[in-house]
Amino acid sequence: MPSQYHKRYVAETGKLVPKNADRLDRLFDRIAAGENLPPRGQQAVEAGLTAHSLNDAQENPAVYDYYQWVLANCFTGNQVHEVTAKLIGMAFICANVFETDLPQPLTLNPWQIASMKDFPLRHRRVVIVENNGVFAWLLRLHPEWPLIDQSGNDFNSAYVTLMENLVQREVQFTYLGDLDSRGIQIADHLLDELAIDPVEFTAIQTPANVLKWLTLKGKTDPQRTRPLTVKAPVFQQELDSLTLVKKFVEQEQLIAEYEALIVPWLKMK
Repeated sequence: MPSQYHKRYVAETGKLVPKNADRLDRLFDRIAAGENLPPRGQQAVEAGLTAHSLNDAQENPAVYDYYQWVLANCFTGNQVHEVTAKLIGMAFICANVFETDLPQPLTLNPWQIASMKDFPLRHRRVVIVENNGVFAWLLRLHPEWPLIDQSGNDFNSAYVTLMENLVQREVQFTYLGDLDSRGIQIADHLLDELAIDPVEFTAIQTPANVLKWLTLKGKTDPQRTRPLTVKAPVFQQELDSLTLVKKFVEQEQLIAEYEALIVPWLKMK
């Protein structure tokens, strides 16, 4: 049965409702109820769409236009309560890494980096998260977790400098990112920059877990499963799995898996 959003869209635009638009009905109901929502990429994945569907007009133009129309015509601007994934660029963004009473997450600009090199640490096991929105959502769900926002492919000098310093201070990192060709290449690039133990770096995003997640949760897109060049054997293995299965998985699909695996990793000595 067509939802109220479908009916109004058809009546007022004269257009057909696009394919998969019904997947947004539950999201619109949550907005109407005033619920607090995760970042928009997470909303899209929970609706059965790819993560950029509600942010990028090129990803799925018909659904994006429909989504924007419903927001503009069925809700007022103050009805949408969502965790933002818009974090500042050219900075180092983390949560619960340093011993401070400042509200988290902590955003450090390039001028602050030198002063943080000897700043007391709160934790020495830290999870690096590639995706801004997943970082923001995990922090909302688990406000005490030590997290670093890798900011996609933004290897700015402030980020790299402070990460290298934390490595020298014997902080241990594990990494979580999108399981597509570019996401694996980004992880490989960071591992190469830091020159740390690849086994620890992939302690959660292991080759075995990657293959399992690709098999159980994977979506098809030839562009996102194309072969690329990586250096580390562990990431070559993960890339081989991706190109063999011909599927990709976005971080937003793995929140529950992350929650189950991060807790024991943080407790390891």
